[in-house]
Amino acid sequence: MSEDRPHQLEQLRALDLLPESWVCVFEAGSLVRGWGNASSDVDLYVISEEPWTGKGASRHPVPLVPSVVLGEETFVDAMRWDIRYWTRGQVEQVLAKVTWQAFEQGAEELALREVQLLDRLAFGAAAGGQELLSHWRVQAEESAFRSIHAARILNMADSRVEDAVGQLEAGDVDSAVLSARAAFHYTVDALLASEGECGPGEKWRARRLRAAAPAVLPYDTYWALETMRSLDPAQPAAWINEVLSVCRGIAMEVDI
Repeated sequence: MSEDRPHQLEQLRALDLLPESWVCVFEAGSLVRGWGNASSDVDLYVISEEPWTGKGASRHPVPLVPSVVLGEETFVDAMRWDIRYWTRGQVEQVLAKVTWQAFEQGAEELALREVQLLDRLAFGAAAGGQELLSHWRVQAEESAFRSIHAARILNMADSRVEDAVGQLEAGDVDSAVLSARAAFHYTVDALLASEGECGPGEKWRARRLRAAAPAVLPYDTYWALETMRSLDPAQPAAWINEVLSVCRGIAMEVDI
């Protein structure tokens, strides 16, 4: 079972998927958050002093040294395990990118896998190396990560708001609807990031909003706009303006 995390460490060792220099192994993802289902994978992060050397590993580029994160896939008790191998140095490089000093000096944009790592440090459950995971979690929580991530997404939201306004004024209503919807998604994601829910993508957006429960956006309001409940195909401008108004209101409240 996914909850038996010491057993995960034993399984990795038995499958010859645990580096000798490992320092921390933790599970992350939907199962840890209690959001999993019958088709969910076990997402494991294996952190070691030296890079993983598995011959069948997939390679995922990152702007770090080493410049790749390696991956393995296996099945344990009919459940798929998705394993990502990071070095301790890579983790520490990512954390160095999100210090408050880096933020004040104009922090570089984080790659998707870096965002995922920092988000999963916040919610990961250790199979081994709990002390180190806790140390990294505190570093991430005290860093400028939320502000860096929220500010970047908010900029994208603002761009889509401008797109929607221009398209609506030009009579390109269909495009304005799509831009307004994109603006709403970016705005919600920026709000969630400011609340500590920094996971990228739409897959768990609704779950994350329920978990964060921000006062500025009640779940019922979010869900009505997410499902475009009030969109009248005969008068779409009303829906567009409603969405843009909500986006602007939320943007004023996002804490950067």
